[in-house]
Amino acid sequence: MTLRIGVDLGGTKIEAIALDANGRELIRRRVPTPRGDYRATLCAVADLIRAVETQTGERGSVGVATPGAVSRATGRIKNSNSVCLIDRPLAEDLAVLLDREVRLANDANCLALSEAVDGAAAGAGVVFGVIIGTGTGGGVVVHGRVVEGINGIAGEWGHNPLPWSQDVERPGPQCYCGKHGCIETILSGPGVVRDYESNGGQSLTAVDIVRHAERGDTGCIATLERYEDRLARGLASIINVLDPDVIVLGGGLSNITRLYRNVPRLWGNYVFSDRIDTRLVPAKYGDSSGVRGAAWLWD
Repeated sequence: MTLRIGVDLGGTKIEAIALDANGRELIRRRVPTPRGDYRATLCAVADLIRAVETQTGERGSVGVATPGAVSRATGRIKNSNSVCLIDRPLAEDLAVLLDREVRLANDANCLALSEAVDGAAAGAGVVFGVIIGTGTGGGVVVHGRVVEGINGIAGEWGHNPLPWSQDVERPGPQCYCGKHGCIETILSGPGVVRDYESNGGQSLTAVDIVRHAERGDTGCIATLERYEDRLARGLASIINVLDPDVIVLGGGLSNITRLYRNVPRLWGNYVFSDRIDTRLVPAKYGDSSGVRGAAWLWD
């Protein structure tokens, strides 16, 4: 098949994209995600793919970016914040509806793959893709291939504790996984809001905090400075273990331009090396990286 179809199965929207053999975008469509209804979600994905194929007049391969991961034990979805997917045989059910094999990967893995193939990390040997938004995810691509790991959780740095934590940061907020102080609770958008409010700030969104910091608000600036140091610590631990050529940021917080200047300056305090050549870059395709990466699962 020369037509590659990628689907990004999100909590609020399902997006599909069709790429030709050269990676050129042919079609993009999106529909709302049925809330809490697994069967309706399956049908929405299948209908979206059929609509793309009708428009192109060609049958394509199908890759799906999904929250969570596929359990090696059961073949079903685990660790998903879209709870209606948990313990469901998503790949198998879609394969039946579409009459073909369907490949699944975590949405952060798809971000990393998209950016490694023809995005901000094109040509890099080892890429770590980061999603910093409502949650905090990570994905690993080595020489153009997604590394999922024997347990299917490679890159899940968001459920490690914040490294080199300070007394005031412990035990940290409670995470939905049941533990305290997970990176996801601190480096996500809600984590930024929580930090600002816990340091005397009013109720603001993460976007507003960034905007106010740009206008010189000292409380908002302090929140971003703490965030940058924490992000530097989190990514330094990744560099110490994986030593990637490039770290690509996606998700809503990746739009904070000061991160790309300040975080590499700070992570030198924590990386176990006399020289750090790892580059920190924003995703070239932004919000489209996940859906493009899903399509590239069939490369």
